[in-house]
Amino acid sequence: MRLQLWLVLMAVVGSVFAGTLDGVEGQHAIAMHGSVKYPPGFKNFDYVNPDAPKGGSLLMHHIGTFDSFNSFIVKGNPSSDVELIYNALATQSADEAFTQYGELAEEIYMPEDRSWVAFKLRADARWHDGKPITVEDVIWTFNTLVKEGLPFFRFYYGNIAEVIKGGDDIVRFNFKPGENQELPLIIGQLVVLPKHYWSTRDFSKTTLEPPLGSGPYRIKTFEPGRSLILERVDDYWGKNIAVHKGYYNFDEIRFDYYRDGDIALEAFKAGEYDLRQESSAKNWATAYEISAVKEGLIVKRPFEHNRTAGMQGFVFNSRRAIFKDVRVRKALAYAFDFEWSNQNLFYNQYVRSRSYFDNSELAATGLPGPDELKFLEPLKAQLPAEVFTTAYEPPAGGGPRALRRNLRVAGQLLEEAGWSIKEGKRVHRDSGQQLLFEVMLVSPSWERIVLPYGRNLEKLGVDLTVRTVDTSQYRQRLDSYDFDMIVMTFPQSQSPGNEQRAMWGSDGALLEGGRNYIGIRDPAIDVLIEHVIEAKDRPALIAATRATDRALQWGHWVIPHWHVAMTEWCTGTNSVSLRSLQHGDSVSVPGG
Repeated sequence: MRLQLWLVLMAVVGSVFAGTLDGVEGQHAIAMHGSVKYPPGFKNFDYVNPDAPKGGSLLMHHIGTFDSFNSFIVKGNPSSDVELIYNALATQSADEAFTQYGELAEEIYMPEDRSWVAFKLRADARWHDGKPITVEDVIWTFNTLVKEGLPFFRFYYGNIAEVIKGGDDIVRFNFKPGENQELPLIIGQLVVLPKHYWSTRDFSKTTLEPPLGSGPYRIKTFEPGRSLILERVDDYWGKNIAVHKGYYNFDEIRFDYYRDGDIALEAFKAGEYDLRQESSAKNWATAYEISAVKEGLIVKRPFEHNRTAGMQGFVFNSRRAIFKDVRVRKALAYAFDFEWSNQNLFYNQYVRSRSYFDNSELAATGLPGPDELKFLEPLKAQLPAEVFTTAYEPPAGGGPRALRRNLRVAGQLLEEAGWSIKEGKRVHRDSGQQLLFEVMLVSPSWERIVLPYGRNLEKLGVDLTVRTVDTSQYRQRLDSYDFDMIVMTFPQSQSPGNEQRAMWGSDGALLEGGRNYIGIRDPAIDVLIEHVIEAKDRPALIAATRATDRALQWGHWVIPHWHVAMTEWCTGTNSVSLRSLQHGDSVSVPGG
């Protein structure tokens, strides 16, 4: 009788586990489109040195401050550097458009229709306190981030219906009805947190208690707002898995925080830290004419790349009444003379941005073709007519004559929008309100760029003021959308998806702490975003992204800035190769 009962129980358990995976075979990796590059059993990624020497220290820097190690919530000024203490379910290769290889997960299960995804955890995955990483940790992490984490998580994971335990080492995510080809890979990016650690702490609060992690580094020492030192974990459970070979080579990584970029630059030239990505054209051209560079003690080198440039620009807060009229936004763009700035401020190092996906095949150019019109035509009544008739180009300047021409166009647009000149000031004919606004900055280095733009606006009767605030105030005002205009970069990947909802989607426009800084609430753009997310193959993704790009371009939501198809680095000759860094070769940052 006991044997029969045991057999029945085993049959039930077996059917539950079989149902969890629905007969789907496990894979070591999954790709957004097409097949994966690296086969099962691969030893390391091609772009790393698997025999890189271990040891030494790396000195890095940040601008601003920090008062928390909890970077998953809205509150506080978190230190992003603590990401190295954690692991995710999977990790992305750097030489494929979007492919995820198992990190915490030994195997990944995904059906052909991508209606769910499951992960089998590695048996040897451990927290730094020696406890195993469990399915319960994954489930708790997901539910907590959606409930208490940054608003971004609610958008990013919005199509996930539930997360369930499929066995001692298997966790499954079931998706809501609808097509979201990217969702299995998005879940792979989930950074897993320790449930047992947070069970005695309040996740919704900031903390300077070094959190428990599972990654290659742990927090060694820190001084709030000033410095942070990470130390390599000698017995790190994942040091020999293929996706980690060649990474995490420094014994220690130190991050020093500086008040502003000018101070940080002088600190680098004095040898206070090892590696610097230069984001200022002026600095790149003039600031490194020093003996250390001439003697080879500092190596100054650009790295060309074909990575999506994204969009950087002066960003309108369309929640403000003065920016709700597209004619006003369009008019103010005519007052920015990029060509003059490039010649006089940037040493002609930049190219004007015109797309939200510049420097990639995702950028919309020319007029829309049949593949894009498939997405655009059903929305024709809701989209600007120019989407279908005119290739977008930002206003071109380059001198007094071009500027006068542009300002005449701007003045006509403002008149059409109801803004007239009265005693030298631009005021609204109905309300008498003056057209003036503030540009909020977090770095004084941007003032040299904004002030000439302000002088051009003066000729239109528009008053622009500049306010530079500290990092804490800047973060707080961003989260509450308490600004008129900011300088912002919207980075993009080669495989856009769910993150587009957070940046342009209507649901995120009024959610505190979100990423829709512009405040876009456009039903047509919402539909186009969903086409991007639902794209079943690469050609469909390209077409849907280009269609979305066109709608954003002709909304005149930003005044486009510039980009460069290379990343500029300076490093001391005693530093370890860039290939040793966890973050790859480059990161996009605002440039000026």
